[in-house]
Amino acid sequence: MFYDRDIVSVLLISASQKMTDTILELLPHRQFQPVTTVSTAGEARRLLVEQSFDLVLIISPLRDDFGVQLAVEVADNGQSGVLLFVKADLFEQASYKVESHGVLTLAVPCQRTAILQSVKLLVATRARLKVLENRAISLEAKMEEIRIVNRAKLLLIERLKMSEAEAHRYIEKNAMDTCQKRSAVAQGIIRTYET
Repeated sequence: MFYDRDIVSVLLISASQKMTDTILELLPHRQFQPVTTVSTAGEARRLLVEQSFDLVLIISPLRDDFGVQLAVEVADNGQSGVLLFVKADLFEQASYKVESHGVLTLAVPCQRTAILQSVKLLVATRARLKVLENRAISLEAKMEEIRIVNRAKLLLIERLKMSEAEAHRYIEKNAMDTCQKRSAVAQGIIRTYET
């Protein structure tokens, strides 16, 4: 079974109460919460506008949609890991349509262990994607800081006739003396010399 890790929110979309009950039995409450269940694609779309989920499990067919298009939409949004359950005779066709969007497909009927393994794979993949997303956000923040500092250096070079090294040292020294980040000092310089 699952070990205590981060809590994983789940949206389960199924028109079949039997499949809903089977999936709910497999998801330990200590790791998977909340588990929200809906029976139509329309309900799911409305809910996904209001909140995000770590995992979205779609058991097709739904009452108002087959589920393939919904799986693609959710996956393309990039916020959730998506697992699409389809009947075995439609597996190849459905898988072909969704796999390029990062949707995991599982043919039903299937054993409980296959469902459990698929959910574990989705949790692991989602965790890895979160790490990569956090790195990207961190890199973007660093790049923005560099842009701001470089803009402030340019203003010091143009307005105060400093060399690049002097401008750099000026920003660094002011940041240390005032216990501020370099970007905060740079923003102050930009406000002073760009108005």
